[in-house]
Amino acid sequence: MVRKKNEQEIEFKNIRGGNGEVEMHKILNGVEELYGKGRMFNRMIIAPGNSIGEHAHEGDNEIFYVLSGCGEYNDNGTIVKLEPGDTAVCNDGERHSLVNTGDEPLEMIALILYN
Repeated sequence: MVRKKNEQEIEFKNIRGGNGEVEMHKILNGVEELYGKGRMFNRMIIAPGNSIGEHAHEGDNEIFYVLSGCGEYNDNGTIVKLEPGDTAVCNDGERHSLVNTGDEPLEMIALILYN
C-alpha cells in the first residue's frame, strides 16, 4: 500500500481542552490500519500558543517525536523543553500535555499503541 500525501485525511481538532486546534495528518487511519495494535499514527502540527491539554492514558501509551519547532511538555507534572529530534513517551497510567512555546509551528509524529 502507498498513501500519497494528498490522500491523507486531515483533521483540525481541539485536543483535551488545550488552546486552539491541532492539525492532524492521519498517516494510518485508526485501529484497522494499525492491525488492532493501536489507535493513532499521525503527523501533528501545533501552531504557536496552541496546545494539547493535560490528560491521562489508560490501557495505551503515546509517543511524540518532534520534527521541527519547540514546546513545553508536561511529563507527569515535570515540564521539559522539547526540540527537534526529541522523543516523549507517556506510558499507561501517566499524564501529559504539550504547548507550543515557539514562534513557528511545532511539528511531530504521534503514535498511540495499546498495551
